[in-house]
Amino acid sequence: MPRPDRDSPKEREAPETDAERMRRRARFLRELAEARELRDRVRPRRAKAARLRRALRMRTFRW
Repeated sequence: MPRPDRDSPKEREAPETDAERMRRRARFLRELAEARELRDRVRPRRAKAARLRRALRMRTFRW
């Protein structure tokens, strides 16, 4: 009887290549940016406050 903890599909596949990992990361970052844009459109006041906080942090950042 196959054991699910040892014979998972992930273990049978070849290791992930750098190109696959970068594609997956790029897709994740695109989806994250899309989610942020949607959130900013839905809550404009919160988005404006976040922009102001970010600008204040950048002004007070010491190089």
